[in-house]
Amino acid sequence: MKFKPNQTRTYDGEGFKKRAACLCFKNDREEEVLLVSSSRHPDQWIVPGGGMEPEEEPCGAAVREVFEEAGVKGKLGRLLGVFEQNQDRKHRTYVYVLTVTETLEAWEDSVNIGRKREWFTVDEAIKVLQHHKPDHAEYLKRLHLSCSPTNGNSLLPSQPSNDNFPRYGPPSTGSVLGPSRR
Repeated sequence: MKFKPNQTRTYDGEGFKKRAACLCFKNDREEEVLLVSSSRHPDQWIVPGGGMEPEEEPCGAAVREVFEEAGVKGKLGRLLGVFEQNQDRKHRTYVYVLTVTETLEAWEDSVNIGRKREWFTVDEAIKVLQHHKPDHAEYLKRLHLSCSPTNGNSLLPSQPSNDNFPRYGPPSTGSVLGPSRR
């Protein structure tokens, strides 16, 4: 299991742990996404991401986490949304899109904890994540909705929240899937 002795957990004013993650794609077509093995369950795949450090911006945390966990660098793209997970722990995760431009042979988590990475089609990744990380599968489902020009959905909320980021939560937590009305 991954252990960071100097890690400080940061929380927002509503008691949510502040997290950041990236959907890492091979190219701008966003057809293949990179997943990494979980530090707790090495036989399961997750979207790379983690806790924000004090005074760290969400975009900087997302890029740092991807570098540490997946060993990739790239061009940071749009903020896909802010996702709230309330079932097990209160997490609020800023999820960005990143186009990979550099892949390291060995990286921090591959050396320290044996983390692996693998490319999946978006549909395959949703299936793999749905069983043990349904909140991560929601990131990719939102990607499909935000990219479809004919479905009438927009990435921007019709009524913006206080920080102007769209918020999403899984339906099972009581949150409405889609922008929150904070």
